[in-house]
Amino acid sequence: MIYQVVVYHEIRDQAALAAYAQLAGPAIQKAGGRFIARGLPVKTLEQGKATRTVVIEWDDLETAIAGFESDDYVAALRELGDTAVRDIRYIPAA
Repeated sequence: MIYQVVVYHEIRDQAALAAYAQLAGPAIQKAGGRFIARGLPVKTLEQGKATRTVVIEWDDLETAIAGFESDDYVAALRELGDTAVRDIRYIPAA
């Protein structure tokens, strides 16, 4: 298993984010991703910031990358455009 962690550092257009989310969720699920958590943190510590965070579980890194590069997800990314600054990380399960 591998986990994709997406941290939104800045969202400039909530409408674009909503349009992206309408397409991205189904695209990720179609590609084999399973949403574990998404939303704002209920608490942060140290240098943590209360920004939107998404955790997606994938069977392996290859499947995760294929999902990110899929036509359906690329269409979702076009809706998001440059309206958000994100950090995407892939972390293996413990």
